Amino acid sequence: MKMHGIDRDRHVIHLHCLWIVGCVASSSLPSGPVSISSPVGSQAILPCKWKSQLDNFPVCHVLWQTPNALVFEQNGEQRWQASEFEGRLEVPEEKLWEGDCSLILRDVQFGDVGLYESFMVVDRTRTKRRVFIQSVQLSVYDHKSKLSMGMGEDLVLKLHTPQAMRVVFQGRNSTEWKVLWMRGDEKVTRGRLEEAEGVVVLRGLRMDNSGTYKVLDSHGLSVSTVKLEVEEVAKTQKMIHIQDKPVGKSTVYGSSSLLIVFVLLISPLIQQLL
Repeated sequence: MKMHGIDRDRHVIHLHCLWIVGCVASSSLPSGPVSISSPVGSQAILPCKWKSQLDNFPVCHVLWQTPNALVFEQNGEQRWQASEFEGRLEVPEEKLWEGDCSLILRDVQFGDVGLYESFMVVDRTRTKRRVFIQSVQLSVYDHKSKLSMGMGEDLVLKLHTPQAMRVVFQGRNSTEWKVLWMRGDEKVTRGRLEEAEGVVVLRGLRMDNSGTYKVLDSHGLSVSTVKLEVEEVAKTQKMIHIQDKPVGKSTVYGSSSLLIVFVLLISPLIQQLL
């Protein structure tokens, strides 16, 4: 019986996929996970590379998972991702066909920490076969910085992620944390504190603004910590230059008059001495 063109193409792809499975299964895979560390709110790339001998062969199906759940799956143009990663995951299709199945994870959160494993899935008529490719251990850290600024300057606190919910402050000589900003709460956000795109700005620093500032996420975890030292900046002093009086007729005449008076006063004394 003669096969239709579409069925014949699918049969060829299945054969290619089975050949790929054999190559991957026989190749040496990494003995342990690759470690990736990323600051919260940034973009992380979880590496996944096909072997060079797999180039120019169709990629059937790729998926990423944690030890507990499926995270991402892509089969051609069809994609699926877990709800907690919605809108944050991608495996570029053009890269996938080139043998790169690296997972792009945007706006990294502390909850993303853990072990991720990538697999190639070969669809057969009745069964699916998964072949392990790479495991990646992801760790996430917060932002830390120290600043020294002058009185009257503006402190710009970067929020780093849309998940940032609060900015709190602890004075240099205090043990109490004070809420300076809360997303969506206009009662808290007032006075010298202003919210702009992705930042919170404290206008006109004073000496009592020295201390520690923290940006917290919805779980109360620290996205960033900024230790600020406000220094008193001396005002610029204007130098006053006193110029000598210009030499002119009035100056000469004034000096001559003083000389005549002086001579008249000492003349009798001179005559007595003589």
